[in-house]
Amino acid sequence: MWAETAIQRVRHTIQRLTLQRVNSLGITLALLAGLLLTGCAGDKSILDPAGQAARDVVMIWWVMLGFGTVVLVLVTAFWLYTFKRKEVVRTPADERKIARRWIIGGGIVLPVASITALLAFGVPTGQRLLPLPLADPPEVIEVIGHQWWWEVRYPGAEGGEVVTSNQLIMPAGEPVDFHVTGADVIHAFWVPRLGGKIDMVPGRVNKIRLEADEPTVFGAQCAEFCGAQHAQMQLYVEAVERDEYEAWLAARQTDQLAALAVNDQQHDSAREAFMTHCASCHRVAGLSSGREGPDLSDLGSRTSLGAGIMAMEKGAITRWLQHHQDLKPGNKMPPHDDIETATLESLGAWLETLTP
Repeated sequence: MWAETAIQRVRHTIQRLTLQRVNSLGITLALLAGLLLTGCAGDKSILDPAGQAARDVVMIWWVMLGFGTVVLVLVTAFWLYTFKRKEVVRTPADERKIARRWIIGGGIVLPVASITALLAFGVPTGQRLLPLPLADPPEVIEVIGHQWWWEVRYPGAEGGEVVTSNQLIMPAGEPVDFHVTGADVIHAFWVPRLGGKIDMVPGRVNKIRLEADEPTVFGAQCAEFCGAQHAQMQLYVEAVERDEYEAWLAARQTDQLAALAVNDQQHDSAREAFMTHCASCHRVAGLSSGREGPDLSDLGSRTSLGAGIMAMEKGAITRWLQHHQDLKPGNKMPPHDDIETATLESLGAWLETLTP
């Protein structure tokens, strides 16, 4: 008798401590949820969609969150109920009958129904992201992922292909087909406010169709781990009106950029330094055709350096040239310890003028 009493006391103690922990856990989770909700806005928030594809994706997210919450609440309720219910004596046959119900209901019916419902939401959304034929062919923009920067090409631009790096300008209010691939390892192209992500696989071109409702600026990010600086591989995306988009492309035609780079006699020494140290890897229209590193033809017009590492401002390019291995360790550009500081400063000052 004394043993049974001791066991009951231990059991009651465990129940009381468990309930106390559940209450503490609930308070902790509520506080964490409040903190997490503060991150539901911003230029990379899927909960602030700016296009139809993104609205479809976030709808799936809300459905999955709601379903997952219901499952969590029910499982937690059953778990707590086991501590409060009275012991019931059942025969082995009753136990087997109950077990079969749980196996069939919880192991077969519930998963099949859940997966079917999610597919009913998810498949149509995925299909809308496919670049299916349209009466008016949409704009095509090519995006190539490198370790750790973005190459962006506009093959349909009038007057010839336009190339830029670490920035993507797109027309607003119309669908755009993105053809993406990787140059070295697998990357992933993701503009959270416009839609889902798509892998960028070397040797393969994947396609996704996105549309921005109105002109605005978006944050984009590589969404597939691609090396040490994966988190520092950001992309500036801006949707603009069609007229502004056409003007942006026209200003970046090779002839326009070549005139900008070559005609400035004030920076002759900087151009010579560029041709000596940088031209084999970097392209500047009218001067070099290197493709190992980012295209620099319109570098002065960009908002950041190093794929989002630092803001573009006076003197920023010189600082990058001097300390790029400290700012973004492991990038493929070699240290410039062999180049005099004055040469780097003149080179940085010249590159800042490359603004169409």
